[in-house]
Amino acid sequence: MLFQYLVPFAFLIGAGVSFAKRSRSARLLDGVRSDADSDVSALSWRDFESLVGEGFRHRGFDVTERGGAGPDGGVDLSLARGHERFLVQCKQWRAQQVGVSVVRELYGVMAAEHVAGGYVVTSGSFTKDAKAFAAGRNIELMDGKALNGLLRDGKSAVLRPVDSMTEIGVTKPKPPVCPKCKVPMMLRTAKKGANVGSSFWGCAQYPRCRQTVGIG
Repeated sequence: MLFQYLVPFAFLIGAGVSFAKRSRSARLLDGVRSDADSDVSALSWRDFESLVGEGFRHRGFDVTERGGAGPDGGVDLSLARGHERFLVQCKQWRAQQVGVSVVRELYGVMAAEHVAGGYVVTSGSFTKDAKAFAAGRNIELMDGKALNGLLRDGKSAVLRPVDSMTEIGVTKPKPPVCPKCKVPMMLRTAKKGANVGSSFWGCAQYPRCRQTVGIG
């Protein structure tokens, strides 16, 4: 008898906590949009993550806060839109550049969870090695300027992970034609096996066609 009353009460408390978090995140975003001189790097790391999550919500994503181990640990947000899932790592660093190790860490979790893409978001900038590693791996690196766009552009813009090669001045290779189906192939990344992390061309009609072509 006691259990049947405790369970609904627990759900009610959880809903109240979730609503309070959403309300705070919405106020944070409204504050940034109303104050052109607001400095997101002055926020606590938890508020920074909540603010980034609210920015993604306004871009049409369903957002789940995963609660990383601290200001420098773990994936912070999970995003969903339609049948696709994405992971977000937040780094509230302005004094130093985000290095390649952070991007590698996110990519490892992406491969393990089989998600469509990922984002590393910082109030600062990224090293050249970080940008080079993200190239072709469906990871979007969002520096301070891109973050400002995420927070201030409103709901109309469409955001999706892109091939980061175009962001660092590298010419994006022209996709080959599938030898079997005669349709343009898509750039993919191996998520398991001996070649995990390596990029390759895969048929756009996968899984109906499993033809692959190596790069380079």
